[in-house]
Parts: sequence; structure tokens; C-alpha cells
Amino acid sequence: MRVRVENIKNREEEQVLIRCCKVNDEVLEIVNFVKSKNELLTGYDNSQIYQVSLRDIYYFEGVDNKVYAYLRSNVYEMKSKLYELEELYQKRQFFRCSKSVLVNLLKIECVKPALNGRFTANLLNGEQIIISRQYVPELKKLLQLS
Repeated sequence: MRVRVENIKNREEEQVLIRCCKVNDEVLEIVNFVKSKNELLTGYDNSQIYQVSLRDIYYFEGVDNKVYAYLRSNVYEMKSKLYELEELYQKRQFFRCSKSVLVNLLKIECVKPALNGRFTANLLNGEQIIISRQYVPELKKLLQLS
């Protein structure tokens, strides 16, 4: 696949054009990735409301019937359920790695085996996430390790 970038004038609208013979999974993955770059979610911190970019989220975690979005240095409560976020963003680089966590694959620095068939993912912000045994095969498939 050839990639070409073209500079335009400031007043022109930026766009992404994909030319392909057939729309396959790879093309759909690229489309979903491009669309997610500008997607904003609403996050809550105490009584304040914030616009959070999907691309800045490292992972979502469900704790005590609440869902939190973890960014590099901030945490926001989300009003969505974890399964709703999974349905919306599983094709946009988010992966269910345990019963209570969805991780952004683009924020993983490295993955290494842990005890009892689990894996540990080191994130770019220095945090570690445990990947449960039942989700390891899917992760290997996504990362093309198997």
C-alpha cells in the first residue's frame, strides 16, 4: 500500500482519501482509526464537565458500577457502561483485556507474559494493566503474535 501526503492551503478543508479495489478489513480499520482521531467524549470530574479526546484515553475501567477513563495524568468518570464503550470502540483500537478494563492498543508500550497464563501490558504513561487469561488469545491475534 502506498501512502501519499499532500500539503494544502490553510483555508482548504483537510480530508483523507482512500483509493482501493475492495473495502476489506484493513481499509475499514484505517477508516475507523481516522474517524477516532477527532472523536470527543464527555467526562466528569467532581462537578465539572470536560471534553475528552478518544485518542488521549489509555483505558476505561469499571469500578463499583461506575466507568472511568484514564488519560496520561487525569481520570474522568464516564456516564456510559463499559459494555457500551466496548461496542462503540472495539473497532477503534480498544480491546477488552479483563472483565472490568478496555485498553487502547495504541497506548501499549509492551506486553509480557505474567503468572497463570495472564499477560501484563505496560502503557506509555507508566501504568501496568493485567490481561486476563481468557483474553490473551484474542490479544495475540490482534498483535499478530500467534
